[in-house]
Formats: sequence, structure tokens, C-alpha cells
Amino acid sequence: MKLGINGLGRIGKLSLWHHVSRKHFSELTVNVGREIGRGLHDLASCIEKDSSYGRLSSYLYGHKGGRVIEELDETTGRMVINGVPVVFLRSARDPKDIAWQANGVKLVVDTTGAFTDPTADVNAPRGALRGHLQAGAEKVLLSAPFKIKSKGMDMPADAVTTVMGINEEDYNPSRHSLISAASCTTTCLSYMIKPLMESIGAENFLSASMVTIHAATGSQQVLDRLPGSGAVDLRKNRSILNNIILTTTGAAKALALVIPEMKSIGFIAESVRIPTSTGSLIVLVLNIQDDLDQPVKREKINGIYRDYAKNSPYLEYTEEQNVSSDIIGVPQAAAVIEGTETHTRTATIAVNLDRISSCSLSAGAERTLQVPITQAVVYGWYDNELGSYTNMLGDLTVQVAEKMV
Repeated sequence: MKLGINGLGRIGKLSLWHHVSRKHFSELTVNVGREIGRGLHDLASCIEKDSSYGRLSSYLYGHKGGRVIEELDETTGRMVINGVPVVFLRSARDPKDIAWQANGVKLVVDTTGAFTDPTADVNAPRGALRGHLQAGAEKVLLSAPFKIKSKGMDMPADAVTTVMGINEEDYNPSRHSLISAASCTTTCLSYMIKPLMESIGAENFLSASMVTIHAATGSQQVLDRLPGSGAVDLRKNRSILNNIILTTTGAAKALALVIPEMKSIGFIAESVRIPTSTGSLIVLVLNIQDDLDQPVKREKINGIYRDYAKNSPYLEYTEEQNVSSDIIGVPQAAAVIEGTETHTRTATIAVNLDRISSCSLSAGAERTLQVPITQAVVYGWYDNELGSYTNMLGDLTVQVAEKMV
């Protein structure tokens, strides 16, 4: 079976690395949509080298790795990478115009970040995700969360959001043509939330909040530049090399798609971008209605993660003292829980019942209610590019492919 990849940005390039290493697909077709440098040799050079992860040959074979890109054919756009034939398409940018059918591609991973609306018409001026289906694909995976731009429109029946190991069973091969793999942050967050929810119970979660201290992304600026007309957030145009930048994340909304119980829990998600190339951290804060006789302690939370990690290929628990570079390239770890930094505090909160409009009290009744609350803080590392997200996207891609055969 052949695989198509649209885009050769960070996730596209690293997905190419993943699949030439894995060799599940007999051939890859990558659409870059334009000429690169002076030709195919320049494109091969860009694929071989990476500022965050080193050389492709070292990724595949360690320090003994030799030449892995061979047989370059400028006319056909074909090269062989680690024994896998790869054809590069260099003309069409609009998904509906990409030659998937001519190249025998039925499964496409769109990594451009430009086509995220599952409701957009295939003839939209700047292209649409559904264009891949018109061009011959049967299934399209999106390496980003869905974003419906028109207010009031529901998620189409043929679209689904999944995270491997969390809710991949929601994918129905006979129904779904568009599959979102959520985001790197949502993926990590889901593995921080689900083990606790399964053990403690969603009904005991009063509220939650998270901040991701996130590495820079390709959409940020190396140096300051003027914002475009109508721009609202001026910080997006400031230099990521010199600043800690406050920004937003859609992790809260996407999390509810993969863990529906989160819809009933007050949840706030924030993001801070920092001047590193990859390796990110989520600080998760939970408020749990507790039992004073057996409160949720640090040891219990760490034990939940430790036990869950024994049966999950995507969660790791560690009591080492890590920094962000230690997490880069950790294979398939959606989240690495840093157990030494887990903290809890249990206190009794006095709730004034007079301030609750739906609460009817009889004369002489107690006007306050004492509620035991435990606040827990958990730290989860994730390699937002290759180690975590791209490897899990690769697993999802293979799973979808196997159900197409």
C-alpha cells in the first residue's frame, strides 16, 4: 500500500523519517507543491539534515549510519530513502489538484496545517481538506485539530478526532473519511487526565487547568516584524529567539472530543511559547472533591501513573530529574510523568449555601457546608515533534491503513 504525505514542514518531514524507518508502506508520495531550491538534490539535503534531531542516517542507524538517500531522478521526482521509493510532487498546492489518484495513493496524511476545516467546500479559493478525497484519496488524516470556521456548523458525520490508546475505537472505517490526530498538547494532556479519571472518577473532578510551556513552532517569527492588516495578537509577530510569548491553545476543546467526560468539568488551558526548538511541558492542576479519611495523596497519584504506564506503550513514569532536552526523541511517549514533582494539598473549604440560588434551606439550618478539596499538581513532558506526536501519528496512520485493506 502507498502512503501520501501533503506538506514537508516539521511534522511532514518527520513523518517521512518515521515511515522510511518503519517500512510499513511499499512507497511514499510526498506533495511539496513547488520547486525546492535548485532541484531534487537540494530537497534531499533538506530531508537528510535536521537542526533538532541531527541526520536521518544517524536517526536510522546511529553513528555508523551511511548514505541513505539514493537514486535521485530529477525528471520523475523520485528518490529512494532507506530502501523505500519516494516520489515528490512539485506542482499543486490545492488538495483537489494533487495527483493522488495517478500515483495510486488512497491514504493521505495532511501535515500542512493549512486545511483544518472539515466542513470547507472542495472548491474553496485556498483549498480544502476534502479536496484530497476528490483527488482520489479514500481516507485523510490531519496532523492538527479540526477547526470549523463557520459559526453554528456541526462536525460532519464523516469526521472524527482520535488519540491512539485513548479513543481510537471511535474511528469507524465504514463511516469516517477525515480523521484528526488532535495536537501534540492534546495528546500529552489526554494521557495525564485519563489515568486519574479512570481511578478517581470523573464525578470527583471539580475543575482543572493546564499551562503548556511549549517549544517554538514554524508559525513564529525569528525576528520582530510588522503584523498584517487586522491582526489582533501583536505578540505573534515578535521574535521567538528573544522572548517568552503568551499565546493560546485549543487543547481544552480538543480534549473533550477524545475524553467526553471533560465536557462537564470546568477546564482552562493556556500556552506559553519559549525559545527552544522542541521538548515541551504541561503543568496540570486539578481540584478534586475528596474524602478526609482517605485523601488523595501524592503517592496515590504517582502510583496511578506508575501502574498505568506498565500497560500503556504511550505513557512513561519517571522519578528522574529531567530537563527539556532529555525528552527529545523519546519514542512514542505521549507523556512522561515527572513523579518527583507531583504535589498535593488537601484542605476543607467552607461553602456559603446562601450564595447558591438553587439551594433551599429551612430555618435554623447550617448556612455553610464544609467540603474537603484536594489540589493536585502534575508535570508531564512531551517531545512535541518527533518523539511523541509524529510517532503516535505514524501508529494511527498504520492502524487506519490496516483497516482499509
